[in-house]
Amino acid sequence: MRKGALLVISAPSGAGKTTICRKLLLRHRNLRHSVTCTTRAPRLCEKNGRHYFFLSREDFKRKIRNGEFLEWAMVHDEYYGTPRRFVEEALKQGQVVVMTIDVQGAMAVRRKHPSAILVFVLPPSLEVLKMRLTQRREAQGSLAKRLANSRSELAAAKDYDYVVVNDDLEKAVTHISCILTAESLRTSRLDPSYLPALA
Repeated sequence: MRKGALLVISAPSGAGKTTICRKLLLRHRNLRHSVTCTTRAPRLCEKNGRHYFFLSREDFKRKIRNGEFLEWAMVHDEYYGTPRRFVEEALKQGQVVVMTIDVQGAMAVRRKHPSAILVFVLPPSLEVLKMRLTQRREAQGSLAKRLANSRSELAAAKDYDYVVVNDDLEKAVTHISCILTAESLRTSRLDPSYLPALA
């Protein structure tokens, strides 16, 4: 039996981490997706509880005070956080939990779970990133903020275990699938109680 694991995927806004996560969940039925809480407004077609849990600032701060987040951060002037209970219960059941979170959140998860698998998704170029954000029809202020923040986020890629360039969506998903396979075969992820049975 394998231990539970955390797969953390980070990227600048517009690099494709949400789409990659959706494709991974279709390929790997054993993955569990951790739905992030946020105070930002829903985008077109986003559903509460499926894409995000959309909370008021008051509700979010109450959850912070109650210790309900595994990690939380202020990103682009909005709060984002990972519900603690869901992740901890999934790990106890030996499941792999996929988290699509920002750089601050990823580093917080690494401190609490040193064995977490951290993958940073890079856009092919800053020009492509800007084009993707523009196609999203972000408000001009939000677009400028996300582009400015992307530079510091890109600098954090060196702190991750793996870097995947999303110049081809299917190829990027395949690369992360390969990372998952390799990580699942690590002896450190094998439950020690299972070894005598193998012997």
